[in-house]
Amino acid sequence: MATTIKVAVTQAEPIWLDLQASIKKAVSLVHEAASNGAKIVAFSETWAPGYPGWCWARPVDPALNTKYAYNSLTANSPEMEQLQQAAKEDSIAVVIGFSERSSSGSLYMGQAIISPQGEVVLQRRKLKPTHMERTIFGDGSGPDLNCVAELDFGSELGSIKVGTLNCWEHAQPLLKFHEIQQGVVIHIAMWPPIDPYPGVEFPGLWSMTADGCQNLSQTFAVESGAFVLHCTAVCNESGIEAMDTRNGMLFREPGGGHSCVIGPDGRRLTQPLADKPSAEGIVYADLDLTRVVTNKSFQDIVGHYSRPDLLWLSYDKEKKDAAVHRN
Repeated sequence: MATTIKVAVTQAEPIWLDLQASIKKAVSLVHEAASNGAKIVAFSETWAPGYPGWCWARPVDPALNTKYAYNSLTANSPEMEQLQQAAKEDSIAVVIGFSERSSSGSLYMGQAIISPQGEVVLQRRKLKPTHMERTIFGDGSGPDLNCVAELDFGSELGSIKVGTLNCWEHAQPLLKFHEIQQGVVIHIAMWPPIDPYPGVEFPGLWSMTADGCQNLSQTFAVESGAFVLHCTAVCNESGIEAMDTRNGMLFREPGGGHSCVIGPDGRRLTQPLADKPSAEGIVYADLDLTRVVTNKSFQDIVGHYSRPDLLWLSYDKEKKDAAVHRN
């Protein structure tokens, strides 16, 4: 059985606030990745219809929020079916972030893992949107602790466990531990467009910059012993204009793309896609899965390098509904 799998990490700009056009572009990127031999293709946080960067520029924008809701993806929708069909046609796993609109009209930061057979094998929501994101999105619930799916890549590669988290969920130690104990081998770290660190006088948080976010992805790789597909989006002039973010905290100028692949010991395996973070494209890498096995022999934080007699994780996967029938 083969022990090497080729993966694709997008660094792409969505068609801002346009769900149908964004899904059409996503399908094109899926086909491109598959044509280059990839078996997994990763997209960034809320890639469809784009990360709502205006929430970092002003506390509320009713018009944009409304447009965003109308262009958010719903479960069992034609847009999701298009992604499923593309995955099935090309026998490629698709891991994508999107704004999910619930039946009641609320929005959530959704993620889906679609198998090479075209089935949605995992769909989850970000457990706690970060800071200003809470002006747009609601919280996930118990079932969203499930963030790993076992994918069948056929007789040549067999089954591989693939997991995903959104953005600063990589700063949540208990959530990361919960994913690691699910046995993740390849993890997709989804991020929005992120800016480079400008220097020590920067008034914002280093942990929100491209350097800090990549550090969190690399830390997850070290802790889990899994490969990490660090996926960021791009926001160029079209996004800045659509969201009116030029005077905001983020999305002030074109850029945001810093996608890469990280090894199970935390080292970066790929070079930047281009000299400028405004460039779009796909980062490819061949993952030697034997490196996961080698790394685990040194460190397995849910196995031989743990002390469950002293420290353990307790969790509750029950969904918490707003209305519950009681006898």
